[in-house]
Amino acid sequence: MEQLVPEKAKISPFLVFFLVHTMQIGIGVLGFQRIIAMTAGYDAWISVLFAGLSIHLILWMMYRILETVNGDVITAHTYIFGNKIGKLLSLPFILYFILVALTTLRTFIEVIQVWMFQDMSTFWYSLAFCGLAIYIIFGGFRTVTGVAFFGVVLPAYLIFTFFFTVPYADLRNLLPVFDHSIKDLIMAAYHTSLTYLGYEILLFFYPYIKDPQKSKKWAHWGVFYTTFLYTSITIITFAYFSEGQLQKSIWATLTMWKVVEMPFVERFEYIGIANWNILILPNFCIALWCGSRILKRVTKIKQKYGVLLLSMIVLVTINFFKTRGQINTLIDYTGKIAFFLNYVYIPLLFFLVLIVKKVKKK
Repeated sequence: MEQLVPEKAKISPFLVFFLVHTMQIGIGVLGFQRIIAMTAGYDAWISVLFAGLSIHLILWMMYRILETVNGDVITAHTYIFGNKIGKLLSLPFILYFILVALTTLRTFIEVIQVWMFQDMSTFWYSLAFCGLAIYIIFGGFRTVTGVAFFGVVLPAYLIFTFFFTVPYADLRNLLPVFDHSIKDLIMAAYHTSLTYLGYEILLFFYPYIKDPQKSKKWAHWGVFYTTFLYTSITIITFAYFSEGQLQKSIWATLTMWKVVEMPFVERFEYIGIANWNILILPNFCIALWCGSRILKRVTKIKQKYGVLLLSMIVLVTINFFKTRGQINTLIDYTGKIAFFLNYVYIPLLFFLVLIVKKVKKK
């Protein structure tokens, strides 16, 4: 049975734009260009565009599922499989959101350790970050949404810093177009889709939206804006770097910020990394909120205790990932699980819901 959400705890439909967009713009923006160029060369911008457009279909399926069951993904599971099996199927999502939170925080800490403070303690930074996230989540979902709003608005000025690369850019780097096979473009689209992931949170906060029908366009606009940003950054990066240079740049976005010159700051990449803290905070908070929400729905544990439990798991686990190889493995596994969830599980759930709906009508 779907738990009723009080009207005062719900958010306006337009805020879905910020929730969807902020989850898609994470730490991956700092270095996704090199990975996709390894597969499809400088034709990879086509794959970025294609991967972004494919998300609109998945988003449409998600809304159809949620509208049919009038609840979240846990309601969908119980609608199809019954109460006990439905709740059991929802448990793995808790592990998924622990992985998302862990990957987000550990990758960001790695960037700080490589670019700014090599001796910074992973544990103490994680402890402070988890403490801040717990404080925000205890304020309720509206507070989490507020942080997501500021996580999009405050760092928005960073978009204009890419114009500093224009004098050094050469669009001829992108020529010839369609120089790679369809297979290469599809593989690059797969790698890009791992960076786009995060919009699946809609499956969990849907009951918290006032008049969900009106939120559809905002969710699609959020994905469209993300697609526009990723495609633009990809083209700018390809114009700035030669293919040989890009293969040596793990964090291409941070490397481009090195050309930014201002009278009041010499190393702008430090400003960019500091601002990225504001950007990944809502990602981390939303992941913990979703995980604790599932825990509450499935086990009846109060959400505040769930948040504390998941935070402790992240805090303990994060110390096991020390080397670049271990962190890469974590990112790869999280990406593959997220890809399976979005491009395999959601379409499967969509068809199962439609079948059960027809059966129940008869």
